[in-house]
Amino acid sequence: MRVIAGKAKGIQLNTPQGMLTRPTTDRVKEALFSIIQFELPGARVLDLFGGTGQLGIEALSRGASKAVFVDARREACQLIGANLKKTHLESEASVVHSDYLEYLNRCKETFQIILLDPPYAEVFLENAIKRITEIDILQSGGIIVAERPLGKELPWEFEGYTRSKDYKYGKIILTLYRKR
Repeated sequence: MRVIAGKAKGIQLNTPQGMLTRPTTDRVKEALFSIIQFELPGARVLDLFGGTGQLGIEALSRGASKAVFVDARREACQLIGANLKKTHLESEASVVHSDYLEYLNRCKETFQIILLDPPYAEVFLENAIKRITEIDILQSGGIIVAERPLGKELPWEFEGYTRSKDYKYGKIILTLYRKR
């Protein structure tokens, strides 16, 4: 797993031991950042299910101004911190050890991009999108990017949000919602 483009291009990121974290493949990550490339410069990004930190780190490497990484597992937060240090991006980031819903319920920051890549077998994705659309943390015109497995459906409509087409990559689908 490596940073694909930008100022940290080519740096290999540390990966977790065990199967609790499922990193996004390079192919899907490349596609995701091609889709949102013009939204990134200067953007504030929330990587809500941080894992290894690779999505938020890629965003920072490609020009995002700040990234907040949230993960409920202490080991994941430590791994994100190590990867930020390795890529020299720690000054542009903060890592929060918290359950995603607890974080959202107390969040006072706003973002232009929210990246969601939770564990597939859970209802975290649906719950996160629902909660994000209920609170005011995404700026007008901002984007939610949701990664999900083929066969996992998401609602087409959330009040105040427009869903774009789905982008399919093998058994993975990227879905974008834009705040109107």
